[in-house]
Amino acid sequence: MSDSSSRRIAVVVNPTKFTDLALVEEQIGKVCADHGWSEPLMIETTKDDPGVSQGQQALEAGVDVVCPLGGDGTVRAVATALVGTDTPLGLLPGGTGNLLARNLGLPVDDVESALAVVLTGSNRRIDVGLVQFVPDSNSEDALKGDAPETADDPRRDDEEVFLVMAGIGVDAEVMAGTNEKVKGVLGWPAYVLAGAIRMWDKGFRVSVSTGEDHGPREQHARSVIVGNCGSLQGNLRLMPDAELDDGRLDGVILAPDGFFGWAAIAADLGSRHTRGHRSIVRMTSPRIDVVTREPVEAQIDGDAMGLQQVMSTRVLPRALVVRVP
Repeated sequence: MSDSSSRRIAVVVNPTKFTDLALVEEQIGKVCADHGWSEPLMIETTKDDPGVSQGQQALEAGVDVVCPLGGDGTVRAVATALVGTDTPLGLLPGGTGNLLARNLGLPVDDVESALAVVLTGSNRRIDVGLVQFVPDSNSEDALKGDAPETADDPRRDDEEVFLVMAGIGVDAEVMAGTNEKVKGVLGWPAYVLAGAIRMWDKGFRVSVSTGEDHGPREQHARSVIVGNCGSLQGNLRLMPDAELDDGRLDGVILAPDGFFGWAAIAADLGSRHTRGHRSIVRMTSPRIDVVTREPVEAQIDGDAMGLQQVMSTRVLPRALVVRVP
């Protein structure tokens, strides 16, 4: 790679996340200059394009690192353009969750500290999750077989990238129902408030299969979540065995029965899974397929995806390069 004076980052920024974007851009430019890097290429997202084409634009510009600056949705969109390339993703905190950064142990509260990691750190390859949603399980598109992989791009057109978690059930209902103004004031505790309202939802019937067992697991559930990594806000480990580069996805079925069931799940998370409970079922596999009896709210990395009845997930091992300390 060239000397630092000729190195350049691109910052794909969601302008709605900042009250003074010019100040943020000035701050980023100063840190780059202090480290001997060229002036950054700043590219703004739009309502209609949250970062995919902007990430592609950054690649075409030949920058050394592409940095999403926004929420987890911006990170996912930019990463979608970088999957399968050798250009690293540099994570800058700009959202409520910053969950991929948290799982990588990166700074999540200070842009300058995070940018220093981008400019001085090393590269690490991590897995990427792919998810296909189908709103009707009777559709011909439901649960397609494995996609043919090519050297250029192993993704199908109907698959979405996820870096943290894809889910169906109450977790997605919380994401869809959280008020943006409240989230802007409270941060991630706004999700807790939204979740408390939905504790009493009746749940749904679901069939979950991994392709590695003797048949699907059928049961009642409140949420089914598939993760590429396992930590949530507050350092809670929803999936304690999940690793970002193990070539597998981790799944969890949450099936609490009323208040005491939710309390047991909270105790399990709080005790780092030393207690265990029948309300929690965990699994791991390169592929996890979920089919519900009726359409249920779904989400990808915190972005609501509407009512879906099929969630088919698989892993792309070590398909994304990220900057780490």
